[in-house]
Amino acid sequence: MIHITVKKFEKLSIHELYDIMKLRSEIFVVEQDCVYQDIDGKDKKALHVIGKKNGEIVAYTRIFKSGDYFDEASIGRVAVKKTQRSFGYGRKIMNASIEAIRFYFNESTMKVSAQLYLERFYYSLGFEQIGEGYLEDRIPHIAMILKK
Repeated sequence: MIHITVKKFEKLSIHELYDIMKLRSEIFVVEQDCVYQDIDGKDKKALHVIGKKNGEIVAYTRIFKSGDYFDEASIGRVAVKKTQRSFGYGRKIMNASIEAIRFYFNESTMKVSAQLYLERFYYSLGFEQIGEGYLEDRIPHIAMILKK
């Protein structure tokens, strides 16, 4: 079972920030063999949704209010530690992120830039594709919107 918290950048401990960056690097740089600038200057504007299991960060997203990343509120850097993916933590961290956008930003429309292979997962959460697919950092993506 994971315990989920939502924190502003300034409230992250140095250890949490390190563990978040480590998890994101493990997945987006190493596992997906993608060289890109993860530290993009946007973490300071985001709220960080953190899932911990036995004190270890195993699931994570960052969320933005409308206008801070996309025109809509958004969820990004969705990450679940590889060894923890069979426990449904992706769904739990996404549902917590959706609820956090509603609670902290009072917004109900949100956007994700989804890796194409996760399309069904995002559909199952209520997201729908908008526009055409595109390459982002050499990985096929689609834009998806949730309106609730």
